[in-house]
Amino acid sequence: MKKEENLAITKLKVSIEEKEIVKDISLTIRPGEVHAVMGPNGSGKSTLCYALAGDPKYKLFGSIMLGGSELIGESVEGRSLAGLFLAYQAPVAVPGVTLANFLRTMVNTHRTNSKPPLPPLSIAEFEKLVGEEMEKLHMDESFLDRYLNDGFSGGEKKRCEALQMALLAPKFALLDEMDSGLDVDALKLVSESIQRIKKENRTGLLVITHYAKILSYIKPDFVHILSKGKVIKSGGKELAARIERSGYGALMMQE
Repeated sequence: MKKEENLAITKLKVSIEEKEIVKDISLTIRPGEVHAVMGPNGSGKSTLCYALAGDPKYKLFGSIMLGGSELIGESVEGRSLAGLFLAYQAPVAVPGVTLANFLRTMVNTHRTNSKPPLPPLSIAEFEKLVGEEMEKLHMDESFLDRYLNDGFSGGEKKRCEALQMALLAPKFALLDEMDSGLDVDALKLVSESIQRIKKENRTGLLVITHYAKILSYIKPDFVHILSKGKVIKSGGKELAARIERSGYGALMMQE
């Protein structure tokens, strides 16, 4: 696999209002790989996720390379067009904007800004594409007429995030606690959908989670434990199982 196709994070530091939250993190995610980031509350997991996606309130130092291009200094939209996708822990509601209009604008913006640019989808082409993906996610097409995330349950919001990921087919996806607020059935459906999308597109995943349950569906190649903004331990899926059994206490004592 060519090196420039990776998402390479090198000596990344993230601060807000002069307070450093993420401290000197380096990791490389290759196409199709799953990296899980676990850690106690306040360890910097979500900050890492949103900083990678380009949240402007954070100040970044180091390097984030995707497809041979440096993302630090790039806008949120520019990072998305480069192939980076963020699934939110708590997606916001946008009253007045229907899901259909949001999705069609999203898809066509990516198509017309791709290299080489692609023509925007017609209404009929879009309806066929989105209908196929919604069927796979067990989403009724009546959702398309509802306002984005407005009045959606936790499971409906997360399926909507998975739908966006399916339509964009990103090179790399950042999943910020996708298991938050999901019941057992919704977790299984959303996780298996993400696993399918990953396999179809060789999407690399960075999965932020507190718990190992989601990792029984989205099986990680690597697990990284974050504490006080630093990676204190990396390993395979057995590390997630160890945390599930014993918690973070023993690792914190070794820090």
